[in-house]
Amino acid sequence: MQETKAELRAGILAARRALAAEVRTAEAEALCARLVDLVRPGDTVCAYFPVGSEPGAPTMLDALVSAGAIVLLPVAREDAAGTPLPLLWGEYRKGGLVAAGHGLREPSPPWRPAEAIGAVALVVVPALAVDRSGTRLGRGAGFYDRSLPLADPSARLVAMLRDDEVFDALPGEPHDVPMTHALTPGRGLLALAEPPGMARPT
Repeated sequence: MQETKAELRAGILAARRALAAEVRTAEAEALCARLVDLVRPGDTVCAYFPVGSEPGAPTMLDALVSAGAIVLLPVAREDAAGTPLPLLWGEYRKGGLVAAGHGLREPSPPWRPAEAIGAVALVVVPALAVDRSGTRLGRGAGFYDRSLPLADPSARLVAMLRDDEVFDALPGEPHDVPMTHALTPGRGLLALAEPPGMARPT
């Protein structure tokens, strides 16, 4: 029987928390180097600030800026009923982040509208796992589910993960936007399988 999303989330989070500090650091450094290889001076990238046991490290944001990229970070907001809204985006500047909900850090205003994701060619997406068809397992909050449909269809949507978090198959939903790639410390950039009728950027 296939594990449920809740079971998968619990197992992956437990494995991440149990990771030795030196392994976490080495993987973060490898991910940073691989991520920087994906950008060119002048590129605008949607990324995120890793927190807790998430793969990567905040230093990857500085590395992207040093490589000449403009880095946009997500700003999460909910409506009056507590329903997640599509993410807003703020430009990353070292030392310019403030504490936000969900234990995150976000850029100070001004923020760009949710549609700003549609003008970038690379979106780095937090994930707990991804499968060979691009189905992403997130934490279940729903912010990216509402934001990724606004991305350019030709953009690279890259889930940043540990090597063993790429699965053969994961449970998915009809509204899921598939990832085009996975980025792992040991295996690098992995192109994910092309679903029927959908062209994949390379």
